[in-house]
Amino acid sequence: MSVADRVFVAIEAGALVRTFDGGRTWRDRVHGGPYDTHTAATNPLAPGRIYSAAGDGYFESTDAGDSWRSPMDGLKHRYLVGVAVDPADPDAVMVSATDGPGSAYSPRTAEAYVYRKTELKRWELAMSGLPEPRGTTATRFATHAGEPGVIYAANNRGLFKSDDAGRSWKALDIPWPEPGLANGVAVLACLPE
Repeated sequence: MSVADRVFVAIEAGALVRTFDGGRTWRDRVHGGPYDTHTAATNPLAPGRIYSAAGDGYFESTDAGDSWRSPMDGLKHRYLVGVAVDPADPDAVMVSATDGPGSAYSPRTAEAYVYRKTELKRWELAMSGLPEPRGTTATRFATHAGEPGVIYAANNRGLFKSDDAGRSWKALDIPWPEPGLANGVAVLACLPE
């Protein structure tokens, strides 16, 4: 269940700030928390939990951002862009990762990976069914509360779906605008419907 008036905002190169009163007042980044959050996520089954994919690594809070931990065991690439959580399991987390911004966004220099972890286990590569990392931009994820175990992933190579919380992926056969993916996924948000 979502908590009324609680909002978390990711600010690249600025932190992850929060409000508990619908935006009337804001709390700044806390010591030990993410500094360069690219994507943040929450899960209705864990109301105080926040997940952060940041340029400075992966961060989790279980107390609405008062304190953070950074479980990085198994992550060989630590510049994180996307994060998603299985709607049915707040311990099943996916991230997209690269070595840095130069390999995250431009298809010419891209080399991006997807990792998965569950509970307190270490991160593992979760690339089964996804395109090879070289030439692939950092993946962005989407989930829907009505689809437990389903995670969608988009990058410059297409749209993918996992029905098993990120263990494996299948490419979706949908038309992509050309040359829409030439500069990565972000350009798709600018295309008219």
